[in-house]
Amino acid sequence: MMGVEFVALSLTPILIGVCVAVACALPGNFLLLRRQALIGDAISHVVLPGIVVAFLLTGVVATGSMLLGAAGAAVLSVIAIDLIRRLGRIEAGAAMGVVFTAMFAGGVLLLERSDTSSVHLDVEHALFGNLESLIWLDARGWSSLLDPAALSGLPVELPRMAVALVVVTAFLWLFWRPLALSTFDEGFARGLGMPTGPLGLALVVVSAIAAVAAFDAVGSIIVIAMFICPPAAARMMTNRLGHQMVWSAAFAAFSAIIGYVLAGYGPIWIGASASVSAAGMIATVSGVILGVAAVAGPHRAKAS
Repeated sequence: MMGVEFVALSLTPILIGVCVAVACALPGNFLLLRRQALIGDAISHVVLPGIVVAFLLTGVVATGSMLLGAAGAAVLSVIAIDLIRRLGRIEAGAAMGVVFTAMFAGGVLLLERSDTSSVHLDVEHALFGNLESLIWLDARGWSSLLDPAALSGLPVELPRMAVALVVVTAFLWLFWRPLALSTFDEGFARGLGMPTGPLGLALVVVSAIAAVAAFDAVGSIIVIAMFICPPAAARMMTNRLGHQMVWSAAFAAFSAIIGYVLAGYGPIWIGASASVSAAGMIATVSGVILGVAAVAGPHRAKAS
């Protein structure tokens, strides 16, 4: 019976959480090394107005329109950050702070002025997502993994995040060498004729794809944490980029699995009566891992 309950109630949320965490952590390594880690934070916030606008235009919560609206907002934010940084000649972090706070605040205002009472679209949903509710009602145990009829009832967020993870992984694999060269020595990469500007923009767009695909399922909290915490912890474990990518993916997957379990069962173990937010607990676990790595990581002195 435990197997049946686990597959139906916990397997898909855990898999979605792992896909989200790894899809955000992998490009997060390059953003961290390029000192652009806050771009992940910005993207996770600016998708909110795009989603709300898509809902207002269509009147329904449809995956396709929501993703298009969120993607449009993410791309618009990237362009706005670059324009503010170049035209205003201010530091990139300040430009990101201006854009993502303004757009997120605009999304909140749109939510407050719109009738979203009939759908799960509110500020709380935008922050925490609905990971716990993404259960597989058609599952009847592990055998359902080989049953086409049961598989057709999988939450749509799982294949969506799986595709996003494949896209992110494929991009990093195809452009590994130019990304690595331009990250550590942009001048040298430019001298070799590499298009460092478009390559950097492509990295941000791929990061936006991961954040947008994850937003509906997990909200903005996990996305922010996964772009920063696993790569930062991995950086303290090794000084080799390839190894750092592996460490970050492992930390991200571990955070998603352990965080989800602790969110559901941790309060019960200490005598509480209710579970806590899975998104919040996953982000907390990733922060704890970062703290441990900062204290005990073999390369923590070189992470700065």
